[in-house]
Amino acid sequence: MNIGMKLGQRIKPNILMIEEIMFDKYPEPVKSRLIELCSLILEVALSIDEVGELEETLKWGQPSYLPSKTKSGTSIRIDADTRFGLDYALYVNCKTNLVENWRELYPALKYGSNRSVHFSVDDELEKEKIKHMIAMALTYFLNRGAKNKL
Repeated sequence: MNIGMKLGQRIKPNILMIEEIMFDKYPEPVKSRLIELCSLILEVALSIDEVGELEETLKWGQPSYLPSKTKSGTSIRIDADTRFGLDYALYVNCKTNLVENWRELYPALKYGSNRSVHFSVDDELEKEKIKHMIAMALTYFLNRGAKNKL
C-alpha cells in the first residue's frame, strides 16, 4: 500500500522510506493497524488547509508526523505497544493538554499518562473520534485550548 502517493506535494518524500522500512518490522495484525492509523493521519492532514505540508520522520524510532512548515500543530507518533498484548498507540507531546482534552471528550478510550491513546488490534478503530483527535493535534497551536473545534 503506497500511502504517500495520496498526498502529492503535501508531504515530504521520505514518506516512502518510513512506510516501507518501519511498518515492515511489525507483525500482523499490528502492521495493518498502524498503516490504517497512518492513513487517517494523512487523510486528516489533507483535509485541513492550515496544516500545510506534513513531514514524516522518525522520533524515538517511531513514525512521526509534523506540520513543519506551518507549525500549526504538534508531532503525532505511532507505534506498537506490546505491554498489553498486541496493542498500538498514537502519541503526542506530553507538554500539550491534548490527552487531557481527549479524556474529557472520549472517556471510554484507553490513555497512557499525558502522552498517548492506546488501541487493541482486536477492536474496531473509532475512526471519527480518532480523526478528531488527530485534527486537534495537527492544529494544536492554532486552536490551543479549544476542545471541540473542527
